[in-house]
Amino acid sequence: MAGKFRAVFFTTFRRFKPAALLSTGLALAAVSACNTGSVLSLQPAVDVGAQTSAVPQYTGMQKLVPSNPYMTQAAYPRMDEPMSPVEQIPASEIDCRQQLKRLDVAYTDVAPIHEGQCGIDYPVKVTAIGSVEMKPAATLTCDMAATFAAWTKNELVPSARWRYFSGVKTIHQGSSYSCRNIAGEGVLSEHGKGNALDVMSIELNNGDDIDVRKPGLFAFRTRGFLNNVRADGCQYFTTVLGPGYNYDHRNHFHFDIKNRRNGYRACR
Repeated sequence: MAGKFRAVFFTTFRRFKPAALLSTGLALAAVSACNTGSVLSLQPAVDVGAQTSAVPQYTGMQKLVPSNPYMTQAAYPRMDEPMSPVEQIPASEIDCRQQLKRLDVAYTDVAPIHEGQCGIDYPVKVTAIGSVEMKPAATLTCDMAATFAAWTKNELVPSARWRYFSGVKTIHQGSSYSCRNIAGEGVLSEHGKGNALDVMSIELNNGDDIDVRKPGLFAFRTRGFLNNVRADGCQYFTTVLGPGYNYDHRNHFHFDIKNRRNGYRACR
């Protein structure tokens, strides 16, 4: 029987052309390469679990996540920690900033300042009060900024219009926040708390630049204006010191909102 099968096979084999034989051989080679069974033995292919080294074996979705630091291993966007919301500012500070807006104060919130015993928890930097520029910008507590703005709009500007028939262009300040003690004393200055501002001169729209230094004997208009500045300031600030008080204040007005017992005010 086996001899008869071989005779039939070789008879059939001789009938194929060389090109056909080549094609048939390649097809058999391809089948055998993808098959773990034997073509001639007619055994079925069996998955033996083989895997090529070029295709790593992954488990889980985390292996498919792109290389992006803002993607989690579950392929969802990772959210950064939120910035501190405005609501974390105390209610009193929020109300004070609303007051600054009503007074048309141009300001920016700046980072908390802490320098030893000095500092401001919620400072603001004031650049203008309405059309009146502040040069340089003054770093203050919000309460001090609001108090100074109210005095500027309600007293300083009207006084300048009455005395000089001109509006105020610029307030030139010499010191806002500054970590220091009161001169000659071991007590922290209100400047170190952001509650004080020193005014050196007041520039008007008509070009006049009114120096706070004690005016000459016959400078009646300037003397009257500066007297108004000092007197009106005592209605807003708890401390107003200027030329004539001592040598240190010979060239500026010092305004602050120091909290004193029984509402005492120092206006000199």
